[in-house]
Amino acid sequence: MIEWCRSVPRAAVARLVAECVAVDGVAPLSGHVLAALDDARYLLVNDGGDLVGVAVLPAHDPAELAVAPAFRRRGIGGALVSAVLAEGASIWAHGNGEPARRLAARRGLRVVRELWQLRRSLDVALPVADVPDGVRIRTFRVGFDEDALLAVNARAFAWHPEQGRLDVAGLAAEVAQDWFDPAGFFLAVDSADRVLGFHWTKVHAVDSTPPSGSVAGPVGEIYVLGVDPAAAVRGLGTPLSVAGLEYLRDRGLATAMLYVEADNVRAVRLYERLGFDRYLTDVVYAR
Repeated sequence: MIEWCRSVPRAAVARLVAECVAVDGVAPLSGHVLAALDDARYLLVNDGGDLVGVAVLPAHDPAELAVAPAFRRRGIGGALVSAVLAEGASIWAHGNGEPARRLAARRGLRVVRELWQLRRSLDVALPVADVPDGVRIRTFRVGFDEDALLAVNARAFAWHPEQGRLDVAGLAAEVAQDWFDPAGFFLAVDSADRVLGFHWTKVHAVDSTPPSGSVAGPVGEIYVLGVDPAAAVRGLGTPLSVAGLEYLRDRGLATAMLYVEADNVRAVRLYERLGFDRYLTDVVYAR
């Protein structure tokens, strides 16, 4: 039975996600959605008291859904999709596996957004990247750099549906996370210490999408890389990227990953020059 809920059994959702990861190799619900479950609406499917299906409808983002592997091909996914579409929402398909593609085709849905996960080994030598004249790279100072960082982020990601929404409260919430490390948050600044760009790295204690057959260990991420479009200096993306990758390598990590919009040609070219290859594709389906 599908029912709308305003609260969600977090432990049950975590178990459901873990079951899906074990079979699919990719989490059906993204980390930021799991971290903000209190701000969403839910469709829950229970069988004998056990949670076997869930659809999460965040306030401003596409819906995400999961069905327990043992309960697939029983119409649960289709019922959740129908209910989500009735709300006018679009839907993420993480990994865009065959079941998702088949269901989307039956419903006449089309891909309206494509997000790539790219990866590279940190055991391979990193490129040499010169910092432009008049620029230096330093680390983020909590309690001092927030306003300047947010201003650059707003200009750099004015087009982006998630990153462009980052505000004071959102940044403070990120800084308060256990994983946050200012030593891995790099700023490119000019001679007057004005922020021109930034590279925010993240270390995941457990890789949520490990290679098939491997043990899920830690993985580093280019979490956010942004350059102020109003900056007069060019060529900041490469040295900022390398600074963060060197930090991740020096932490003992073997792999770096990142997410990039498939149609962000300039960013994709940068990452390809840095040795990244496509690893996984997430898509958003809509009518």
